[in-house]
Amino acid sequence: MNIDKVESVNSPCIKQCALDEHEVCRGCYRSISEIIGWGDKSNEQKRRILANCAQRIEGLAVIR
Repeated sequence: MNIDKVESVNSPCIKQCALDEHEVCRGCYRSISEIIGWGDKSNEQKRRILANCAQRIEGLAVIR
């Protein structure tokens, strides 16, 4: 059984789309390149993107 097909990864979009100066969404913390084509990405690719988002959020917490 392929786990990639069983466990779907949902989009982190919260419908608060606004890109910052680095082209990262202030709502979900995905870069524009990560947002484009989300639906065509494998679940593993989506998990990596979500990990990138988590790192961005952690980075913001350090700055504040």
